[in-house]
Amino acid sequence: MEETPGHKRQTPGAEGAHAGRPAGTTEDKSPTMRAVVLSEPGDVNRLVVKDVPLPRVRPGWVRIEVKAFGVNESEVTTRKGLSAPDVTLPRVPGIECVGVVDEAPSCSGLHAAQQVATMMGGMGRSFDGAYAQYTLVPVDQIIPFDSELPWETLGALPEMFQTAYGSLSTGLDLRAGQTLLIRGGTSTVGLTAAAMAKDLGATVLSTTRRPERARMLRAFGVDHPIIDDGTIAGTVREVCPDGVDAALELTGTRDLQDTLRSVCAHGTVCFTGALSDTWTIQDFSPLGYIPNGVRLTAYGGAATDLPAEAFQRQLQAIAEGRLKVTIAKTYRGLESVREAQTSLESGAVPGKHVVVLD
Repeated sequence: MEETPGHKRQTPGAEGAHAGRPAGTTEDKSPTMRAVVLSEPGDVNRLVVKDVPLPRVRPGWVRIEVKAFGVNESEVTTRKGLSAPDVTLPRVPGIECVGVVDEAPSCSGLHAAQQVATMMGGMGRSFDGAYAQYTLVPVDQIIPFDSELPWETLGALPEMFQTAYGSLSTGLDLRAGQTLLIRGGTSTVGLTAAAMAKDLGATVLSTTRRPERARMLRAFGVDHPIIDDGTIAGTVREVCPDGVDAALELTGTRDLQDTLRSVCAHGTVCFTGALSDTWTIQDFSPLGYIPNGVRLTAYGGAATDLPAEAFQRQLQAIAEGRLKVTIAKTYRGLESVREAQTSLESGAVPGKHVVVLD
């Protein structure tokens, strides 16, 4: 992968941080930018690159010059028209990005050309997201950082770091010395969670439905790869006879009851994702579904759940080689978004699909 050189910081102007230049202008001289716009649900051809107005900074919001963004399953779901009612069209998709501050109110504490990450919080759903040269987001979901890692690496991180970190901390309160099961281990969040858990000092069991990917799990620090045939509780208890201390459920409610049976009394299962697109449980009865003494939690947090200090520590761990990041493929330019979503849907290559704009 081609490495992108680090940015050069600029001094904020008197009225606030301002660094970038708009991509163009309309006939009435108002500035414009290039963006991917979804006007109606459908296949990837509904993702159209066009000129749109450059978003104007308003109180409490920050404009970011986008350098890179990850392409995610939720954006495919939005494109297909299967997202929750909070998604309105037309919309610029994209739930995460990294870049530099282009313009921000003076009271924000941010300065021009400062490296920042952002994710979720309605981004790309209730307001325009990251598939653009610039994006405008609330200041409270900005995570500043300082790193010399290339943009394609940084662009892979915000959403999967936030989700993995929040699941392990808020959802599971995972501690050093505990055992962790990850159901859906070769997903980007699963791989990230495994690396984070090992860095914390946990013993990790992680599943894959493809035997050939067991080696990849070991490369991310997984102590016990498990081939998932739909029923793994017995296999887990061959490794941990009393059950694991914690389990991260990423495949959905289809496998949730079996995951619960893999956990020890007073252990915890955190429901975070649904790779199988199964989110609900029909005729749910807690007494018949949850084993005695096992705790069931859920996690679906926001950028505010990932402190800047924690994000910076994780970046340092990557730079030092203690934390691995799997990038399936890097794409260049907004015109490559269709290809990126198509590749993501195929599932042929594990890891994050990242689009780089500079």
